[in-house]
Amino acid sequence: MAKTAEKKSKFSKEQYLKWYESMLLMRRFEEKTGQVYVQQKIKGFCHLYNGQEAIVAGTVSATKKDDKHITAYRDHAHPIGLGLHPKFVMAEMYAKITGCSKGKGGSMHIFSKEHNFIGGHGIVGGQVPLGAGIAFAEKYLGTDNVCICSMGDGAVRQGALHEAFNMAMNWKLPVVYIIENNMYAMGTSVVRTSNVHDLWKIGLSYDMPSKPVDGLNVEAVHEAIEEAVARARRGDGPTLLEMKTYRFKGHSMSDAQTYRTKDEVKDFQTNHDPIDRVLKTLLDNKWIDEKGIEETEARVKALVDESIQFAEESPYPDASELYKDVYAEPNYPFIIE
Repeated sequence: MAKTAEKKSKFSKEQYLKWYESMLLMRRFEEKTGQVYVQQKIKGFCHLYNGQEAIVAGTVSATKKDDKHITAYRDHAHPIGLGLHPKFVMAEMYAKITGCSKGKGGSMHIFSKEHNFIGGHGIVGGQVPLGAGIAFAEKYLGTDNVCICSMGDGAVRQGALHEAFNMAMNWKLPVVYIIENNMYAMGTSVVRTSNVHDLWKIGLSYDMPSKPVDGLNVEAVHEAIEEAVARARRGDGPTLLEMKTYRFKGHSMSDAQTYRTKDEVKDFQTNHDPIDRVLKTLLDNKWIDEKGIEETEARVKALVDESIQFAEESPYPDASELYKDVYAEPNYPFIIE
């Protein structure tokens, strides 16, 4: 019994409570997003993060404020986990001027300069070389900041990944690459697209430290990220982590999900929910009770409700916004006529 208790309490009560509330906020936010999307209040493509919350929560807890984060288009949860108020994400998806990208980016292009979240990118795999570039800038400027660059299992088929990996290792760039392997990419399983089913092995051809991680376990994610960022801060270069996870929803809101069975989805939702794992640890250690759960749910619901109200009541951008943010504002003391 003593050994079990020691294992359960490896992280503090405060850390587990923070993980639980953060992951629950991501889940409830995405559930509400799905509801208002069906009501056609959100237009365009929309990719939900349900089931993958442990990856963001564990990454955020193992990194520091000045580290940079970049990902693909399944990007609502990342800035929320980093501390951006969810109302700015919801307003962005509503295409309102109060959104974090001024209503110009939508679901797939969420940004937060304040929280060092550098997108949200719609091009599959496009963020992989950008992650190397961000890391290069940090090294060039002499900081000890690290770039966390996330991608899906489908993105590893892009050629730019190999170029980026080669440069990152050659120049020992402070970047941690995360493959959020939810098994099916856009709708085709990993086993049908490659002879290499263990995606972490791709990094080995560049002598990049690489390993698989249980992406449904927030503790495992935290420990793997902690080790990888420490390596990067020492100047020893990048790491590739394959976070094995599962999305409870389709690739996007328009996905019929004919490539997997309902029983498989139900099994993951019932037996492998990352939020349930955190809650079980809290309950086993008597760090939370039913009242505490209800209070947490109420706080999260209030935030989501506030986000919807904010998005509903915010104005759309003025037509003049079409001509803004097209080019960067010049920072030199002269004007080109």
